Amino acid sequence: MSTPSESGPAEPFIERLGREVRSRRQGAGLTVQTLADKAGLSRRMLTQIEQGTANPSLVTVDKIARALGVDFATLIAPPTAEPCHVSTAVEVWSSPAGSRAVLHVTSARRGGAELWEWTLAPGDRYLAQPDPPGSEELILVSTGTLLLETEDRSVPLDAGASARLASDRPYAYKAPDDGGPVSFVRVVELGVPRTP
Repeated sequence: MSTPSESGPAEPFIERLGREVRSRRQGAGLTVQTLADKAGLSRRMLTQIEQGTANPSLVTVDKIARALGVDFATLIAPPTAEPCHVSTAVEVWSSPAGSRAVLHVTSARRGGAELWEWTLAPGDRYLAQPDPPGSEELILVSTGTLLLETEDRSVPLDAGASARLASDRPYAYKAPDDGGPVSFVRVVELGVPRTP
């Protein structure tokens, strides 16, 4: 069974993320220490992320994005003003067992929809941290059985089943130990954090 601490973003994603974080930090006139403090990270961790030598969890990437005043998708997506933008898929997360999460395309607006494709190897589990209040995702299982775990229950979703999940609370995806791989797509719409 894998968790974010046992696996993390894929190498090309890590390099691209480091360049984008550094560029946005410098553009905002922030020091490494200032951004690290805003994101709740150590200076060393942020430096390693910028250099492309750290393997941050998706939660850590999200904290950095919020500290920079953007969302996760905006931080990792190339900027474009085109009315029709053909996106290149980015493997954002993988596990030693062969599970992976691929971000295919994101909306051009902040907090807009994100289209993801996930594959979980048998027995693999991805534990997610809560998204901003008001966030939700739509899930469609294409193969296998996905166990969608929330604080109070585990819901099995067989191939062809779909669900809506309020993702502003802890949740997890799991592939049963005794089944085959699970494939599913998810559309994520993050709630926009309120400004005081």
